Amino acid sequence: MDSSTNSLDDVSADGSTDYPDRNSTMEVRLQAQEDEITLLKSSLADALRRIRVHDQLLPLLKQQLIAVNPSAARVLNQVSYPDGCTSGRKLSTSSINDGFHHAAAAASQQSQSTVNNANGHIGGVVSAQHQNTRESLDKSTQTEPAMFSVSSHVRSLHLQEALPPGQPMVDGTRGKLHRIPGMEEEEEDQLDEEVGGDQEKETSWASSVEEPIQPSTVRCLQRDDFQDRSLSPDEPGSASASLGSDPNLSCRSGPLSSIQEGEKMLVRRNSEKLGNPERQRKRLDKKAASSANLLTRSPSLENRAKELIASAGLPGSRRGTYSQEQSIKMFIRGRPITMYVPSNIQNYDNLKMELPSERLELDWVYGYRGRDCRANLFFLPSGEAVYFIACVIVLYHINNRTQRHYRKHTDSVRCLAVHPDKVRVASGQTAGVDKDGKPMQACVHIWDSTTLVTLQQIGLGNFQRGVGMGSLAFSIGDSGAFLSVIDDSNEHILSVWDCTKGTKYAEIKTTNEAVFAVDFNPSDSTNIITCGKSHVYFWTLTAGQFTKKQGIFGKYKKPKFIHCFVFSLTGDVLTGDSEGNILPWAKSAADTKTLGKGAKETYQIVRPIKAHEGSVFTLCMLESGALLSGGGKDRKIIRWSADLAPEREVEIPEKFGAVRTVAVVNDEELLVGTTRNAILRGSFSNGFVAIVQGHLDEMWGLATHPSQDLFLSCSHDRQVCLWNTEEHNLDWCITLEEYGLCADFCPSGSVVSVGLSTGRWVVLDLETKEVISESIDGNEQLSVMRYSPDGRFLAVGSHDNFIYIYSVTESGRRYSRFGRCNGHSSFITHLDWSKDGGYIVSNSGDYEILYWDIAGGCKLLRNRFESKDREWASFTCVLGFHVIGVWLEGSDGTDINALCRSHNEKIVAVADDFCKVHLFQYPCPKPKAPSHKYEGHGSHVTNVCFTHNDSHLLSIGGKDTCILQWKVTGGGAGESREVPASVSSTSTGSPEPPAT
Repeated sequence: MDSSTNSLDDVSADGSTDYPDRNSTMEVRLQAQEDEITLLKSSLADALRRIRVHDQLLPLLKQQLIAVNPSAARVLNQVSYPDGCTSGRKLSTSSINDGFHHAAAAASQQSQSTVNNANGHIGGVVSAQHQNTRESLDKSTQTEPAMFSVSSHVRSLHLQEALPPGQPMVDGTRGKLHRIPGMEEEEEDQLDEEVGGDQEKETSWASSVEEPIQPSTVRCLQRDDFQDRSLSPDEPGSASASLGSDPNLSCRSGPLSSIQEGEKMLVRRNSEKLGNPERQRKRLDKKAASSANLLTRSPSLENRAKELIASAGLPGSRRGTYSQEQSIKMFIRGRPITMYVPSNIQNYDNLKMELPSERLELDWVYGYRGRDCRANLFFLPSGEAVYFIACVIVLYHINNRTQRHYRKHTDSVRCLAVHPDKVRVASGQTAGVDKDGKPMQACVHIWDSTTLVTLQQIGLGNFQRGVGMGSLAFSIGDSGAFLSVIDDSNEHILSVWDCTKGTKYAEIKTTNEAVFAVDFNPSDSTNIITCGKSHVYFWTLTAGQFTKKQGIFGKYKKPKFIHCFVFSLTGDVLTGDSEGNILPWAKSAADTKTLGKGAKETYQIVRPIKAHEGSVFTLCMLESGALLSGGGKDRKIIRWSADLAPEREVEIPEKFGAVRTVAVVNDEELLVGTTRNAILRGSFSNGFVAIVQGHLDEMWGLATHPSQDLFLSCSHDRQVCLWNTEEHNLDWCITLEEYGLCADFCPSGSVVSVGLSTGRWVVLDLETKEVISESIDGNEQLSVMRYSPDGRFLAVGSHDNFIYIYSVTESGRRYSRFGRCNGHSSFITHLDWSKDGGYIVSNSGDYEILYWDIAGGCKLLRNRFESKDREWASFTCVLGFHVIGVWLEGSDGTDINALCRSHNEKIVAVADDFCKVHLFQYPCPKPKAPSHKYEGHGSHVTNVCFTHNDSHLLSIGGKDTCILQWKVTGGGAGESREVPASVSSTSTGSPEPPAT
């Protein structure tokens, strides 16, 4: 990548290594502590529920015991609470050493009545034959509550394990378990509001555990739980039947068996008002369901805490943790993101992630880098124009309209040079940095333009920051035996290399000022000229040593920049400068009168020629001896005779910008590269037309037509362009008042919406190119435009954290505000519609995943668990269960800019921040999923999109202003899936094996 692009990344990386990382670490620890507290609360709630079950059955068991053995009543009455407190008072623990404090419920006054415990829960129905016994027993328990100690061994605190084998869960409890995931707190709050009303102020529940639950407690509670579940309010005789069927079982396995053991277990402190027993029962049932759900997902509190700490890892890490086929948790920069497993995935752990059978082949490259490069357009005898953009060198046949691509560069190409044999080509690249911010090694490639085979790699690691723009030249006098290179370091080191051996012959520091061009004297390879900011240097190379002479401007005004130079047929040097002049230079004898006897010969200006208004950017010498010059401000191409007299001129259209470089096709026809990234073909007689066009600035907006081979792009250059993927050309281009950042076609295909940087969005008619509708939502930039699959709604995602919903009528020509989705705490990044057009899933800048019910009034769906099986019409959200595998280890949340699922839902393409396009199988819900990787962009890839029939994939770069069109191939069962994921695909025009 270019240094200008990398500098911002470096600053961002440096700024995030200090305070934000510490902040992320603290967030991880805080989240782990919060989860531990939640689990502790749920464990306590579960334990209290089990105690309630024990309280509920205790009176019945005592009555059953008395019925079997009446003499036991006296023994039971002697066992009492030392402080004599009742259930309506707070139980003191100072006078109790061991056991539970229980308060028995008041006895029923009818022969067939329901027995209620202190918490107000239905315990069962007791027959009339024991009514008198119950009344006497209840009176004694009200004044002398009994103290019991319970002992048994515990295996776990899972609610389900409290049931014996084969015993099903109660339906009400099971229903709560299914409603818990994703909204436990919300449901509890809603229940508190709906049940009880004002009575909530009068009813309270407070409990505390003064000693931890011992391992001998829960087995008895499990038996009690089983007995509690066997009591059905719909079957009046169920309690007495179940307890009376086996008196021995009731005595042995009930709580009375623990009276004899007398072990120290748990001290329960219970303070409760009996204001609303029914509400308390529902609340405790809900707590039991919530605790059972949490405990099921986390087998033990200690293990869960360890899992959280281990899974969080370092700040910026991305790890996934899976819990029993319910949800998977992913961490980005220490922030947990929970995603629920769809119902159709039965065994998540056994899922296998494979490479997709589909592949990508580079089909077409849109764009040309002319805005900041020089001497980067040449015409070959094969009928191909050779130029570059991003990391790709394009060979475009101007008559057949076909492309081939040389793709061996690992970063942005900066310069080109054609060998005198017109077959070999040298290309240099910038150094750039890798994904870890470490500098990469730049080099110069010499390759065969016929076979696209790399012949030599020169200077790997020798060129600091890469090779400068326009800083390559083959020697001509010795048939291209040497290659001169100027690097991009501060000293702009000039080096000469032996092309046959690939070794350095000589080098020297040139200047600290910018250098724009270098070339050998055609008749003498020992003479080299360089030019740049305020200088022209004449170098002589002798025995590996350089000597320098500077051009003397003398009485003429010294220009700020010398942009270009060329050798005339007579050997003189002609330069073009920022003042619009062509300056001929000639060697002058030493001026001994002025400079003394030691004076040496110098290079001086013969006579300046005013050629253009503004800068002269290019000079081109024709075989006939005529000269071509290209102007900046005046946009003119002028033909000069051998004696520098103007002969003909032509002005190129203003929309294409100034002339950057000129290449000769034949005596009449020319190719012209412009500063607005276009290549023109034409002549002085017939004028010029564009054969290559592209954007001028960073691109983010990309959309494909729903039924035709068209796609639309929008850029910071304020241009909106409609392209034809079949014809490989630009259908039309318009310029807006603000630049566009996002776009989407209406399903009808007749209009397209474009979101702009100011919060405004416009709707364009594809036929007339006119704006047929426009609206403003907020004052911040828009990031997403997405139509519902049926075309009834348009969703507009903004950086003000809102999603605006519009009703669409008249085939996308009329819009009215329907609602607004409010709930994100950061800017909207991506969103998708469900297939039925009623729901939206959205991502935000702080890694949130939210779901919205649009048909129901743009409501936020708090229960994300319910959306796990919903089908989506498109999938562009970078965060979601189905695309967990696209995130690399250590991702910071911004490493993936966009993704797109194919319409056949088989593959997903990913645009990352490291100049690569990835192709994954879909879905890829497991971390470290393998992918095919494709290079070509020279900057962060900002967006990807499949065409309507999945035949092609479009990818756009950021600063490289490049659009790559990839052909999707393969997909058959016979396609190899055994290629390692680390192997990068090769270009369709490059037969060499890829580097691993």
